[in-house]
Formats: sequence, structure tokens, C-alpha cells
Amino acid sequence: MKTLISNARVVTDGRIREGDVLIDGERIARVDSQISADDVNRVVDAKGRWLLPGMIDDQVHFRDPGLTHKGNLATESAAAVAGGITSFMEMPNTLPNTVTRERLREKYGLAEGRAHGNYAFYFGAANDNLEEIRALPPGEACGLKIFMGASTGNMLVDDPDTLDAIFGSFEGIIATHCEDTPTIVAHEEHFTKRFGEDIPMSAHPLIRSAEACYKSTELAVGLARKHGSRLHVLHMTTARELDFFEPGPVTGKQITAEACVHHLWFSDADYEALGARIKCNPAIKKAEDRAALRAAVADGRLNIIATDHAPHTLEEKNHAYKRAAAGLPLVQHAMLVVLELVRDGVFDLPTAVERMSHAPAERFGVVDRGRIAEGQFADLVLINPEHHTDVTPESLLYKCAWSPFEGTSFRHHVDTTYVNGVPVWDGRTVSDRPVGQRLQFARP
Repeated sequence: MKTLISNARVVTDGRIREGDVLIDGERIARVDSQISADDVNRVVDAKGRWLLPGMIDDQVHFRDPGLTHKGNLATESAAAVAGGITSFMEMPNTLPNTVTRERLREKYGLAEGRAHGNYAFYFGAANDNLEEIRALPPGEACGLKIFMGASTGNMLVDDPDTLDAIFGSFEGIIATHCEDTPTIVAHEEHFTKRFGEDIPMSAHPLIRSAEACYKSTELAVGLARKHGSRLHVLHMTTARELDFFEPGPVTGKQITAEACVHHLWFSDADYEALGARIKCNPAIKKAEDRAALRAAVADGRLNIIATDHAPHTLEEKNHAYKRAAAGLPLVQHAMLVVLELVRDGVFDLPTAVERMSHAPAERFGVVDRGRIAEGQFADLVLINPEHHTDVTPESLLYKCAWSPFEGTSFRHHVDTTYVNGVPVWDGRTVSDRPVGQRLQFARP
């Protein structure tokens, strides 16, 4: 099947240029100013709309296996492709935790034939699985996830010797959730003494504090520098932590970090209206922190934009502070959030594409994805910058059936999403034929 996308504004590799893109089967065959429609099965006139490489989301929780009442690989990947995310990397704190090679193989089996986007899985670190980590073949997982803060089950790695051994022996990407648990516990005890069980949701960024984030990030960066590890610090939330990272492109960096869309969009002023709906770990913090994160995306101290999509049911969210689940469903509107920031002049469109697509592909060594170039897989998103997207309960594809963006009208629309050359989203519905493939990774 050959598809010609004509009259597009192609955004890739730091440029926006008018042109055509020819898809032949799963891959991009040609990118040029004008391509003949001879011997083409389908012609799509983009009519000047933006054609972007699909977003590669390096941090999602799709809840499969074990937590599928919240979401699963089929439902959440459908929401992702509707939002322009064509590849995802899923986290290991499912049930059971992905802390053995056997469980990792089982997760790949669950995704085959069910995932609407391309997929990979993290291997999880624990205090007692160092030998499993050392035996993991290169490229088998997208990276090693270390929860250096409170997490599910046995996945909090807080033993100093274990952390040192992991950083000293793992050759792939080490992705860290950085929050210092003793600091968090002390803050929670303080607020419990003050409020009892009626802790206000606005206390969340004071409990999961900037201090807790900084202390843990300092530890992770110190271990990476000591051992020469390839560290990627997930979901930055504070201005202070940004001092650990250098501006500029991702190329050649040993240590990198990212911003997630909800930390770029919301601030602590939003707890009053949204409460537990925006409770997440690490917490959404001050407007000054949000401004610093946006500036760091612009200058490259934060090289990647991701989601940390983490659905919970409304029943799980609608509790008092301590019992309310932490996490937000985000993938369906993540790209639209980024494009809103482009429209507002926070950073330009080529920078947004670099952070959403090029940089995650380069940082993780994803083979043949993340750019609009000949020979790359045809993971593409056609964006209409003149058509609004209204977020309503009826429009949501998440299994949890809610969004923190309900009532928002975004000033762009995802008209079409292609995964491996196949149109999987037509602006209204997701194809009933999942075509996602397992991501392949170049060796470090």
C-alpha cells in the first residue's frame, strides 16, 4: 500500500517546510517538495496542515497486568494514538511487578496484537533482584526503572549498596523516580498532627516537597557521575533541580531529564478547583516551578516531554488526602497541551517536535522512529491548527473515563494518526485493528 500525503507543512529536524511525504508499506519512502501521485494507492491532501512525527512517550502506566480495572494495553494505547502518541514505554509497577525476565517476556506477550501503538517495557529494580538486572540482555527492555521514592510493593530501592551496584553495573538507560521517602514521611507526619485525616489537597506539594525531590535527584546524579551511568531523571517538578542538568541538545549527554505535560500545564493554584484529580507523584508545584520547567524545555535542560499517564478510577480518586490515588490519565491530550504552549510562545514548534519525538528516539536508541525521513517507520500525525478540540466526558477513550482537562478547549486537533504506515485514528474513531509493533533498540 502506497499513500501520498501532499501539501503538508512537514515539521522535522528543526525545520518547517511545505512538501509531500510518500509512505510505502510501513515506512517513509520519500520526502520532497513535490511527489508524483503515479502508482499511489491513496492520496491525502493535507491542505497546509502540520505533519509531525508521532510522539514517543517514554513514561506510561497502562496497568496491564493486574490493575486492568483502571486501564489496559488496548484501551490506553487507543487513547494514545488518538492523541498523536505512536510509541510508548510502559512502567514496571504492574501486578506482579516486572522485576524478572520471565515477567518482562509475559508483558511483551500481552501487548502483541493488542497495542494500537508501538511498545516497549521497562525492567524494574528492587532491593533483591540485582542478578536479574545483570542477566538482562541489551535491548530487551527500553531501560531500567528505579523508584528512589515510595512506590508499589517491593519496588522502592532504598538500600545504598544495591543502588551503588545497580549504577555501577547496568549499561543501558537508568530511569529514576526521584523523591526522598524519609523526607516525605516526616512532612506527612507534620500535616497529620496539624489536620488529622483532613489534610487539604493543597498540602500535597508541601508533603511531596521540593526538598524531597532535590535530595533524591542529587543522589541519583551523584551515582551516575561516579559510575559513568546513563541516567534519565523522570518528571522534573522543581526549579532547583534544574541546576543538575546542562542546556543544549540530547546528543552526547550522559545525564538527561524530562518534563511531563501536567507539570507544564498545572500549578498549585489548581488544587482548589481540581483537588485529587491532579494529585500525582511527584506533585504539581508552584507557578514559579512551572515557569522554570517551561524555560528548561526551551533551552534543552529538559530534553524530553512525556506524560507519566497513570489512570485511576474516580472512585479511587474521590477520597480524603491520604487515601486518594496519585496519578492522572493524560495520553489523549498530551500533544495538544504541548501545542497550546507553542501557540502561547513558550517554545517553538520545531523545539516541541524535538522534545516529543526526536530526543526520546535518540536518547533511548529507538531504531528507525522519531523523524520524518526516508527509511523511517511511518509513524505520523496530521495536526489541524485551525480546528479546536473540546474535552468532554463523551470524547474520552480511557477506561477510567475521566480527564483533568475536561472543559478545556484546545486550539488544535489531531486529524489523523499513522502507525507503521496505517491510519489508526481518523479524527473521530480508532481503528479496530491494532498494528503496534515491538520497539527495537540500538545497543548502547
